[in-house]
This record gives sequence, C-alpha cells and structure tokens, in this order.
Amino acid sequence: MDLDKTIRKAEKTWSRLQNGDRPVIYVGAATCGLAAGAGDLLAALPEELSRLGAKAHIVPVGCIGMCFAEPFVDVQIPGRSRVTYDRVTPAKLTAILKSELKKGRPLAEYAMGYIGEVPVEGIGCLFDLPLLAPQIRIATRNCGIINPENLDHYLARGGYQGLKRALGMTPDEVINEVLASGLRGRGGGGFPTGLKWQFCRKAPGDRKYLICNADEGDPGAFMDRSVLEGDPHSVLEGMCIAAYALGADTGYVYTRAEYPLAIQRLEIALGQMRTLGVLGDNILGSGFHFHIHVKQGAGAFVCGEETALMASIEGKRGMPRPRPPFPATQGLFGKPTNINNVETFANVPTILREGAEAFSKLGTRGSNGTKTFALTGKINNSGLIEVPMGITLDRVINEIGGGISGKGRFKAAQTGGPSGGCLPARLKDLPIEYETLARAGSIMGSGGLVIMDESTCMVDLARYFLTFTQSESCGECTPCRVGTKRMLTILENICAGKGQPGDIEELERLGSAIRDTALCGLGQTAPNPALTTIRYFREEYEEHIHDHHCRAAVCSAMVLAPCEHTCPAGVKAHRYVREIAQGNFENAYLVVRENMPLPSICGTVCFHPCEARCRRGQLDEAISIRALKDSAVRYGKQAEKITGKPAPPTGKKVAVVGSGPAGLTAAYYLAKVGGHEVTIFEKLPVVGGMLHTGIPRYRLPEHDLKHDIDIVRAAGVKIKTRSEIKSVAELKKQGFDAIFLALGAHASWTLGVQGERGKGVLDCVSFLRDVSMGKKPDLGRRVAVVGGGNSAIDAARTALRLGAKEVTLLYRRNREDMPADEGEIVQALEEGVELSTLTLPINIARTSHGLEVTLQSMQLSEVDESGRRRPVPMEGSERLEVYDTLIAAIGQFPEIPKGLEVAVNTGSRCIEVQGKHLATTMNGVFAGGDVVLGPASVVEAIGQGRAAASAIDRYLGGKGNIEEQLAPPEDLSILPPMQEETEARLRISMPELSPRRRKNGFDQIEKGYSRKAAMDEAMRCLRCDLQDKS
Repeated sequence: MDLDKTIRKAEKTWSRLQNGDRPVIYVGAATCGLAAGAGDLLAALPEELSRLGAKAHIVPVGCIGMCFAEPFVDVQIPGRSRVTYDRVTPAKLTAILKSELKKGRPLAEYAMGYIGEVPVEGIGCLFDLPLLAPQIRIATRNCGIINPENLDHYLARGGYQGLKRALGMTPDEVINEVLASGLRGRGGGGFPTGLKWQFCRKAPGDRKYLICNADEGDPGAFMDRSVLEGDPHSVLEGMCIAAYALGADTGYVYTRAEYPLAIQRLEIALGQMRTLGVLGDNILGSGFHFHIHVKQGAGAFVCGEETALMASIEGKRGMPRPRPPFPATQGLFGKPTNINNVETFANVPTILREGAEAFSKLGTRGSNGTKTFALTGKINNSGLIEVPMGITLDRVINEIGGGISGKGRFKAAQTGGPSGGCLPARLKDLPIEYETLARAGSIMGSGGLVIMDESTCMVDLARYFLTFTQSESCGECTPCRVGTKRMLTILENICAGKGQPGDIEELERLGSAIRDTALCGLGQTAPNPALTTIRYFREEYEEHIHDHHCRAAVCSAMVLAPCEHTCPAGVKAHRYVREIAQGNFENAYLVVRENMPLPSICGTVCFHPCEARCRRGQLDEAISIRALKDSAVRYGKQAEKITGKPAPPTGKKVAVVGSGPAGLTAAYYLAKVGGHEVTIFEKLPVVGGMLHTGIPRYRLPEHDLKHDIDIVRAAGVKIKTRSEIKSVAELKKQGFDAIFLALGAHASWTLGVQGERGKGVLDCVSFLRDVSMGKKPDLGRRVAVVGGGNSAIDAARTALRLGAKEVTLLYRRNREDMPADEGEIVQALEEGVELSTLTLPINIARTSHGLEVTLQSMQLSEVDESGRRRPVPMEGSERLEVYDTLIAAIGQFPEIPKGLEVAVNTGSRCIEVQGKHLATTMNGVFAGGDVVLGPASVVEAIGQGRAAASAIDRYLGGKGNIEEQLAPPEDLSILPPMQEETEARLRISMPELSPRRRKNGFDQIEKGYSRKAAMDEAMRCLRCDLQDKS
C-alpha cells in the first residue's frame, strides 16, 4: 500500500470532518470518561439529534487529561472552533445541543474553553487555562483530540511519518537521533533510551525481541492506560521504529488484563497497521519484518520488573532473575531483548518526525523532553498531565493542579508510586528531574504523583505502601521477602500504638539493607516510602511511639475518636455530645470539666480543631462540637457545685506568672488536684490575659470569663493583679518551689514600612486592650486593618462598633489563605467590613486629609513553609488610599524580661523548653502557652497548661496525675440504636443577632442552641468511639 497516498486521503477525510458542513460532537470515551457517564451520553446522542431534527458526526475520543471534570462533550459547528463542555450530564447535554444545533451559539455558562484557531466570543481558549498552559503534549498530543480507533485521524496528524523517515535512515542513524534527543526511559529507571537500543543492536544473536512494558501496577497510576486508550498508534509506531533500529522481528505489548479498553484499542490498531502495511513482513517495501503480539498479564506488580515480565511472556511464573546477563544480551527466550515503557515509545515518533533538536530543547540538561504524571490525591484538578522536565512541584500543584482541595495545606508529595519517596512541602521548589529526585530520596518512577495535605498521616502512608510492596513481593530473595515483612510489622505496630524506642532506627537499618541487597529494582526501592517519611517527618514517628498520638487522627488503634484525639486539651467530645443527645446536660458539663477549668470560655471561642477531623464531615457536615460545648455549659453548669474540693495541701508553693488560659489551667490543676499552694501574678489590672484584653466581649462575654475565673479561685488559687515579675530570683526569695511562666504574647510585630510610627497607626494588641479596659479611641471615618488572622478580624469588627463608617481589611494573600476562622470572616463581611485581598501597604504618609497609604497589589507564587503560596509584589501596581486610622494586626510575640534568665529563641522570641515537659533551661522553671508556642489558640494554651501542671507536680515529688473523674460512668446499654440515614442531615445553624443589630454594640453575637436544637444536633454524631476497631 502506498503510505503517502493513504496519508493524503486521511488528511482529506480529517479536513472534511473539521471543515465540513455538518456539526461534529466529540465525547471523551476513555475509561475515566465512561466511568463518569460518557457511555450514557453516547447512547443518548442519536435520540437527542433525532428529537432536534439535526445531523452530526459523533466521534468518541480518548482522555484529554482533565479527569476531574469528566465527562467531556465537545461541539464543533461548521466554520467555528470546537467548544469543550465539562461535567456533562444528560440534562446538560440536552441544553447544550439545543443551543448549539438549533440556536447556533455555544452555551457559554457550561463551556470550559475552545480548541482551534478561531476565537469564540465569551469563551477562552482551552489550552490557555492555567491547568493546561504550562503543559506540553507530546506523548499525549492526540489524546482527547482524535478517535483512537480511526486510523485516518492518526495519519492526518503526522502518524507514521516518523516510521517512514526512520526507514530511510540506517539503524545506527536512528539510534543516534534518539541519543541526540536526550530521551531517557520513562518507566522509572531513566536510562538513556538510545544507549539501551545501542546495546541491544550490538549484542550478537540470530533473533532479537522488543517489549513494551505496559504493566502499570502502581496504585493511583493511569498514564499508560490513558495513552493506550487515547492514542495506541503512537506507541505502536514507536515500537516499529525501535525494532528497526535494533534489528528485532518480534515485539510484545505486555499489559494487564484489567485494562480491557486499552487492549481492545490495541488490537484494533494492530489490525489497521497490518492492513496499512506498517506491520508484518517487508514493511513499506523496506525488507524490514516486524510482528507485534499483545500479552495479557495477571496483574502481578513484580511483572513490571523486566526480567519477571519476560518470564511471564515465556509462560513461566513472573520472577526476577539476577543480572547480569542483562536483557540486552540475553533476554526473552535467551535472545537479546530491549524493553521500554509506553510513554517512552510514544515519544519516539515525534522525535523521528520533527528531529532530535526540537525534543532536546524541552526540559533541562540531562532530563530532556516532557513527562506524564497521574496527578491524584488532595488536589483540585486530578488527572493526567504532561509537563516539561524541570518544572517545579509547586507549579504542578498550584497552577496545573489548582491547589490543595478544600482548605487544606500542602504537606507532602509522593512521587514514583510505592517505589518512590515522600517529599515535604519545604521541597516545593524542587525541579522534577531524574537526578534531583534521586538526591531527595525519591524516583521519577513511571509517573505517579500523589498530593497530600495535613489529613494524611505519614506513618500510615509508609505502612500503606509497604503493605502493597510486601504483598506483591515475589519472595525470590530474602531481603525483600523477609526484610519488607519485618519493616511492615514495625510500621503496623507503630500505627497500632505499640511502637517501641528504637523502632525508627531499626526501620532505617532494615531499609538500607534491603535497598543494597535486594535482587531486583522493585525490592531495592520498596523501603523508599518509609525511609523518606522518616527523613522528612521523623517527628510524626516519634509522636506515634512516645505519645501514642497521630496528628492526622488516622491511625484508628490509637484514636478512640478523632474529635478527642485532635483536641489539645483531650476533651472527650464524643462523650459530652452523646450525653447532650440524651438530654443529660449536667453530665455533659462534667465531661467537659474533666479536662479543662475554662468550659465557658472554650464553649464560645475555641477554634474547634476537632470539627476538622469529625467523620460526620465526610458525609455532609461536621458536628457543631464547639457549639454543643457551649450548650453543655449553658444548661448544665449548675453541676459545678459537685466538682469536689481541692486535694490536701502538700506544703509546696508554685508561682504562675500570667493569668491567661495556660496560667489559669496550670494553676487550677496544681492547686485542685496536686494540693500545692499556687499564686498567679498578673501584670495587668484584670485577670485573664488575652482572654480579657484580646478577645472582644461580643465573642467572649464578661460573665463567661468571670464564671471560669471563679472556678480557678474556688480551687484555692490566689491571683494578684498589677504584679509584674521581672526576675526568677525574686520569686525564689518568696519561697516558691517551682515557677510556671505563662506570659502570653502581648507585643505586636511591626509592618516594617516607612511612616508606621506616629499618630493614626495603632498596633492590634494595644488597640484591643484599650477597648477592653473601657477606652474608646477616636478612629475617624475610614479605618484599615492589616492582617488576616482572628486578631485582625476582631480589630476590624471592633472598629465598626466604635463608629468607623468604612473598615477595610488589607490581606496580602487570597481569602482562602486567611488563618482566621471562616465563621468569623463571614460575620465580619455581613457586618460591612470590606476585604481587600492580595494587597500590602508599603508606605504611610501623613497629610491634612489623614493617612495617605501606598498599597501594592500582590500575586501568589510558589508555596512557602506555611504550605501556602507566597505573595510577591506586582510591579507597577501601586495605588494610594486615604485612611483616618491604620491598625497593624500581622502577628504577636512575647516580651520576656531579661531577669527571667531563660533561653529565648532569637527568631520567634519565644522561650525554649525541653520537649513535652515544658522545662526551661533553669531548674524548677517551666513555661507554656503563647510564650512558648507564639500566638496560638485558647485550647492549645489550655493543653499546655495541663502539660505544665503534670510536669511541675512530678518535679515537686508527685506522680504528675492531674486527671479528674467528675462525670458518672456512662451506661452504654441504655443508648438508643443508631438510625439509618438515607439523606444528608446538615448541622443546625447557630441563632445569632442580626448583622445590623450586632455591629452597633458589644452584645454577644451567638444566642446559643435551645435544649431541643442541641439534642437534635448531638444526635447527628456517628459514635466513632463505639465502632469496632478490629
């Protein structure tokens, strides 16, 4: 058959399809599209067209890569570019076709973009979207564009031109072309492809074989499947070129049987090739003979290893064998054999068609070209991507991937599948290159890329991958068979709360030994997930082993309930929620009180980390745990009278410096449970620290604060206000046996801009303190608050209540990056606070009109250490705004008198302590709360106060046991059975004052649940703590 003539005919056929007088409807019909409903759309199309009285070509295509938005339907009207519609449902399809085919215009609200040279009004170019613009499609260039079962489509887009050129060259010239391109194997090892071909070509033998390794076994990987389903001819053409170059006459595509669609399209393509004359005997009259067979594997992961793969083709059990001899000299059936993977072969036709130089210019030196990745995990835009080598993880995650899903923050990325490594957020600027990834402890692999946020436990992740590799181990060699089993056992014990000191070191020793001695590459790389998570997240292993704590609340054996596990104070939320569900509010109150002396405060201002891990949130919405705590106090606080009396005196004296939540908590437990004589020294004239001076009364009413302070006083704690302590020595002279420093963080960071010192510019801490002490500063009409945390929100809302007419919050990142509680942000906006994001003040000048503030617009770049994208200035974006007052609320730090003589971190300015026991460098002196953590939450400070009380009690000769048993034992036998739920039950909204009413004063915003509403909300609890953990 005349190839040139056939290509010209195919080009005409393609042109008629693209430029004809009949509409064309393309449907993404790869596995991902079919799973999302594309099959239903294909079945519905003929009926829809008949109903509209329209005719159109229907073209099934492969996956264009944006799996998160499947199924896709593209419509191309004669004379217009092709418009892509995403997430198409049957109802959407009806509306799209009606608009396109009857009205002659695209339905812009459903459109994702257009494909073509002619712009479409109201719709942007698809490949200009942020997720597609950085991509360069070579291996996937036809995926989602052509019908993979139509040979004319492939021929019209340059198909078999590479093979035609290769056949006009000598085999050595072909190999040199591939060498010059810099193409390296895309299956994981990254060995230079041309060099590999050269070895096989030079190997003596009367027959040679070529194998395409399409055994894609990595969890979450689908690169090979997408290419084989979307453009099988590109892989097969690459195989023909390779076979010619190295002198092979027989080839195999080794794929797994669970890829039925890929196999079907491969078989169709092979038949088309034989008919075309580009496969079989005397290909295109060149005297070159080559035949390809499809071998279906049974799905064993080890058969991805080349020697095991060859054994499987030979009909043997897939087991690796020692090397040398290498496959290039003695491979399949004992003959010289070359093995490359799907993506490697898919790149070859482009290199031969367009020349090595074009390919080598892409990527970086030593890592040329592009790489496909299956982008999955906690990412907004999951799917198949193809990017130039050298692109950073940050760009992949935030530009192409659209950032972390939900409000999570990037924590880690697993590259290379179960054989790869886990890279932390601080390596977000790492270029994706072979050697760079290897130095970081990972590998390129075939292209799996799993993105994780804080909800991922890194120990559990290592256990998951070790479970996979150990179960898939062929058992041929002892290091892999026994070593991975031993590693897995250790990891399972750690996740089960049975970890022992020395386990981490044992994992490192075993991992190194396996890596150095295992028989095959799969065994040698099996320890990588464990070794890299230890390397970068060692503290999580230590927490599991020493504290029996999983910060992600994932390891169920040590997590009774996620709500309790993630509470810094250890409050048994699951228990008090269950008590409320039964109407036992007094018992619920006592459950809360068992772990904290400040129940009223936490019921109103706790930032509720428990709700972020509430498993109910995986169904619809998390339980309103914080609001239910408020209900327990509101309707059950009369039970305070039965909380018991202080323990007998020990004769030991403890000084607590600071009356914030950490100081109050530590003092309470040391006095009430420990029996020690405790005195709190407070510098301010009021008790409560930031509870009193930093949290406005509309969030924390005076009566709630007084209620909890009275609890502490009732425990026998003495509180002295207006008592500034400047040295430890003066306290020791007064006979104190131990000292707890809980000074808080009462100093504000400055903006660092010219003009901020002087009239009209306030710091947030001083501003809120003055207002809490009864002062009413004249702020003027227009107020700007700089910052995005809870303190900034408090300052802005307080300014409104003091009479400011316009209050603008200036924040340098996006709203979703704001650390403030989302509910507080919503309330502020409802009250009229303006939010100006991506904005930073860079200069302040004073004029007769007020403060003339120069603002600069920001743009987000790479991810920084906080897990958020770093804001950078936009050149030439400066603008002027005039304000009467500007309040800086960008952070706080502790002020520590030098006389305290404790070690202070020069960066954070916080006191340095020794581990979990909070001991400072001075004997008998402990520290906790914001003075150690930096500005943190109330419940975190309470947790620190509890830890300090335990440590101080042990220091004073006690057992360190501060636990109280206040609530009666729970009778689980009387619990009503869980009711089956067939639809979502959203959380009950908290009654609040109207925005108009609340901004005119400092009345408490939340009215609280009624008893019935609280019980109804509590009944949504899934009772995680009662589930079988076996």
